[in-house]
Amino acid sequence: MITYEYPFNERIRALLRLEDLFEKASYFIAREGEREHHVVLLSLFEILEVAGRADLKMDLIQELERQRQSLLTFRNHPEISEDALSGALDEIAQASAALLAMTGKIGQYLRENEWLMAIKSRAVIPGGVCEFDLPSYHYWQHQEVGVRRQALQEWLQPLTPLRDGLLIVLRLLRASGTPEHQLASGGFFQLMLGGGGVVSQMARISLDKQLPFVPEISANKYALNIRFIRQDSGSRQRQTDNAVDVPFDIVFCNL
Repeated sequence: MITYEYPFNERIRALLRLEDLFEKASYFIAREGEREHHVVLLSLFEILEVAGRADLKMDLIQELERQRQSLLTFRNHPEISEDALSGALDEIAQASAALLAMTGKIGQYLRENEWLMAIKSRAVIPGGVCEFDLPSYHYWQHQEVGVRRQALQEWLQPLTPLRDGLLIVLRLLRASGTPEHQLASGGFFQLMLGGGGVVSQMARISLDKQLPFVPEISANKYALNIRFIRQDSGSRQRQTDNAVDVPFDIVFCNL
């Protein structure tokens, strides 16, 4: 199955982007090549941009506290494992404490690093980090793997509380819904939202990976629309034949 996630608000959109960037940085920092470590640095710059929202940290703290209060209502519930519940509460408490301990604007220590900011300003230019543009960066790229990795870890480590907090929130969000099997008649599906309909923060659409369709999703506070586009092997897209019905699963997630 291939799952496509569609956030319904800017806050969840930012968390999904940060999750993707942190995963990319984690993957490539474990590699040894200078090209891979360049990707880590680019991911770090993107994290800095996405996390620049002044209220992101407080949003996470407030959401974690809301989830903690919700979990506390399950204390002494006969069908709930006390060990599992205590573990979840401890994880949330640790993540909240780490976020509260972050002082100042997120990533300010990176903005104060003139060398990194010089690389960041050149990185947005196509081919802007060539050796003749940034000889000091070219020198750094030729240092031993351990030297480069240690520097990258030091730059990423202060952002770890942000990563841990958003991963908890997204994990709880994804677990909040129940899959429903649907059929897009003629490749099109519509569902009314809000009011007496569905209220959610994110939709997750899953298709069999053997089906050559990609969902084009649009939504507002009134309706969710999904149009399935046929994806050819040559990466070309064309509208699904109206005679084709597309089976899929959908989960509406809401904290």
